[in-house]
Amino acid sequence: MSPEIVTIIALVVIFAIATFLPINMGALAFVAAFVVGTLSVGLETDEIIGGFPAGLVLTLIGVTYLFAIAENNGTVDLLVRGAVRLVGGHVAAIPWIMFFVTGVLTAIGALSPAAVAIIAPIALSFAARHGISPLLMGMMVIHGAQGGGFSPISVYGVTVNTIVRDEGLPGSPLAVFLGALFFNLAIALVLFFVLGGRKLIGRKVEAEPLPHTEHAHGTVVRGHGAAPGPAVGGDDDEHVHPDVPQPVRFEQILTLVGLVVVAVLALGFDLDIGFVAISVAVVLALFSAQKHKGAVSQISWSTVLLIAGVLTFVFVLEEAGTIDYVGDAVIGLGVPLLIALLLAYIGGVVSAFASSTAIIGVAILLAVPFLESGDISAIGVVVALSVASTIVDVSPFSTNGALVLANAHDIDKDRFYKQILGYAAIVVAIGPLLAWLVFVVPGWL
Repeated sequence: MSPEIVTIIALVVIFAIATFLPINMGALAFVAAFVVGTLSVGLETDEIIGGFPAGLVLTLIGVTYLFAIAENNGTVDLLVRGAVRLVGGHVAAIPWIMFFVTGVLTAIGALSPAAVAIIAPIALSFAARHGISPLLMGMMVIHGAQGGGFSPISVYGVTVNTIVRDEGLPGSPLAVFLGALFFNLAIALVLFFVLGGRKLIGRKVEAEPLPHTEHAHGTVVRGHGAAPGPAVGGDDDEHVHPDVPQPVRFEQILTLVGLVVVAVLALGFDLDIGFVAISVAVVLALFSAQKHKGAVSQISWSTVLLIAGVLTFVFVLEEAGTIDYVGDAVIGLGVPLLIALLLAYIGGVVSAFASSTAIIGVAILLAVPFLESGDISAIGVVVALSVASTIVDVSPFSTNGALVLANAHDIDKDRFYKQILGYAAIVVAIGPLLAWLVFVVPGWL
């Protein structure tokens, strides 16, 4: 059996196992890279290690370390509470605040699941207390995360733009970012009116506090509408009172300055986001070393393993000639538009059950050969594949969808699960098609 066929079979097996068993796809991919690379492709282990995406791994470690510190010292919660106060308690504005705050977090470097994990509990608590559709609030958070998730300094953005650059394809980081942002914004607008947003217009909440939640390694401070049960590290009835100003601490000010510095140095001076983020994180940790000693354990190591493993196996795919092999077969169909649509659906369907970050890389690499022919807009296809592979993260089997479902306190979870599942099925069915119609068919990119 040819190395190309062996690597394709291995890829299918990886996706299948990761879908049905709780095993990290990255770990499976590392094993496949080693076994298939040495036995079938004829690579030395040093050559396989050479395909390890060191720069991307550094970026993941740096940004997740920085946001672990920002979450622990209350800076992220400070940003969210401040944003809600800015709208003066208007209920109709709260879903949009959740959308844009989550989008800003991912746009400046937070991993999408991390941003959703931070904002979703707050958003769903508001939904339970103020009669807002929990499906609306949960999906606004996820679409917000995906909308901001393709900025040039975000994990998605760095991944896509690095692949495009390395493969020598025409690229436009701004088109990828704005394409994903406005596509998700359009979906959010439809959801707002379909799921009862019109009824919220005109309603106003008196200065009621935003429930404060610190997850993973922090405390829980619940408002009046939160789920029952003891808080971790705090009293059951402790809450942020609206009439008591919450002082901004020095470390929070320092963290806000640090986030601005990261954005400026990475965007304005084109410095490596990984090195900049980890440098700022270490500086912040120095000011409160004991408090942040657990921040390293909050780094998204499972995501690091996932991306590192999959991209290492992708390197083996390239060395085996699999990308060219599949590309030649796809080009043989002779209809570039149909090829792009099929790849969009492959990315969307698989990503609903697996990692969007991993699928984006595979989908774009599979598209490289026919994009090089110039018969279709490479930028348009890249944007469509990026959007199609991420909007399906609303699935309850995907990380973001599962996070929203898990944080649905004071809500009928069985009913909520069915709502999310139904919405995810709609998105998987028509999302890739819409992305294809908007970004590929017109040829305007």
